[in-house]
Amino acid sequence: MDERKDRSADRGGASASEQLKARSRAAFNEQAATYDEGMQGSHARALYPYILEEAKRSLAGVCTPHVLDVGCGTGALSEQLLAALPDCRPTGIDLPPAMVERARIRLAARAEVIEGDAERLPFRDESFDLVVCNDSFHHYPDPDRAAFQMWRVLRRGGALVMGDAWQPAPARSIMNAWMPFSYEGDVRIYSEAELRSILGTWFGRVSWRRIGTTACLVVAHKE
Repeated sequence: MDERKDRSADRGGASASEQLKARSRAAFNEQAATYDEGMQGSHARALYPYILEEAKRSLAGVCTPHVLDVGCGTGALSEQLLAALPDCRPTGIDLPPAMVERARIRLAARAEVIEGDAERLPFRDESFDLVVCNDSFHHYPDPDRAAFQMWRVLRRGGALVMGDAWQPAPARSIMNAWMPFSYEGDVRIYSEAELRSILGTWFGRVSWRRIGTTACLVVAHKE
């Protein structure tokens, strides 16, 4: 009886997870055409300079680095990575096909862009020197699995550079109570302690800093 209950709970959890992903896919398909200029993409765009700064620092001395952009959206961040690090080899992955198509058009032959799931990265172990993930982590129904996947595909000595939404404790509690009703499939805004715990399971060193009043930047190293 207990085993049957466990299996039923697993199926229910999987269904809830897929519903959240379906919401995200639908919402960002709708936003794809205006994401680079519109209000919806403004939070992500504000984090680009911080991601680029840490990316350059993490890849100093690495020749032709392979970079994975998880939740790559329209490919705008990967394009800026190519401008800042012309010898890098970016790969993008995202769930909404409209975003993926725009990224493919933008990046053309300069990068591979794949439609796929951050919780099931279709890459071999230790394939990348750097993973970037911008304004996407709070959409993942299973953040622990996503963190493991990003750790798994990184080479030893590589880093994850992640920008994400953040709020101080009172506002965060209110936002997280609202999250189940989000049409974009938002899951949770994490505290510093929560992100350190999730990433620290796999990564040897995790640094966190606040960016403005609504964002944070996390750098996690694979040792």
